[in-house]
Amino acid sequence: MPEKDKKIEVNIIIISDAAGDTAFNNATAAAAQFPDAKINYRRYPFITDKKKLEDTFKEIEKYPNLVLIYSLVKDDMQLTVIRFAREHKIQSVDILSPVVEALAQTTDMRPVEQTGAQHKLNAKYFDRISAMEFAVMYDDGKDPKGFLEADVVLLGVSRTSKTPLSLYLAYNKNLKVANLPLVPETHIPKEIYEINPKKIIGLTNDPSVLNEIRRQRMISYGLNPDTSYSNMDSINKELESAQKLYKKLGCYVINVAHRSIEETAALIMDHLGIED
Repeated sequence: MPEKDKKIEVNIIIISDAAGDTAFNNATAAAAQFPDAKINYRRYPFITDKKKLEDTFKEIEKYPNLVLIYSLVKDDMQLTVIRFAREHKIQSVDILSPVVEALAQTTDMRPVEQTGAQHKLNAKYFDRISAMEFAVMYDDGKDPKGFLEADVVLLGVSRTSKTPLSLYLAYNKNLKVANLPLVPETHIPKEIYEINPKKIIGLTNDPSVLNEIRRQRMISYGLNPDTSYSNMDSINKELESAQKLYKKLGCYVINVAHRSIEETAALIMDHLGIED
């Protein structure tokens, strides 16, 4: 039996050849039945070929206590996931195939194995896909030119929900979002100073909340939770440095402590004057 006040941590890996929304919704609905577990959701959308799938496998191997949930229409991709799960003794759940197979048996037809066939191929759908690809391409400041092309630029220290918020705004609001992690004494790309401050959102957090999130993250990696990464003095310095930058830029600031991704996104939409 687990210790009384110690939550078991589970990493739910969601792999999809589309946005992965269906798999994510199923995962969160199921996880709600386990309120005493600490659930981390890690989404890998648009995994459309085996190279992307293998890259995903390499990344998720570092996480403990995995549950792999996948929504892939191609048989060869499904088999690759099944083999990986068996080799690594990971619980895996196929969201799509049971329903597809039931329909195939009933209609005596074979599925077309067309990725994203449930979506109408209209302009709004293609805008969403473009926004998702943009968010992935310009995540974590990978390419500074993305800041100039983005509808929204998110700034924040580590663990202020930059990446999940970027993906949420892309998928649900069709916004092109770039984000930049803020590390003290690190050079800020000149492009940040060239864009309209209204498009910049500064994310912050309560020091105590950030401390707990970072400690739990280190524990999930099997590492010592008490490092400079989770040290309160270091966290306070990071947050103060970020606040100075936000003031210099004159950007809108949101404290994400105790706020859901949806709540933060709503504040951003209101700030930008975009109807939700």
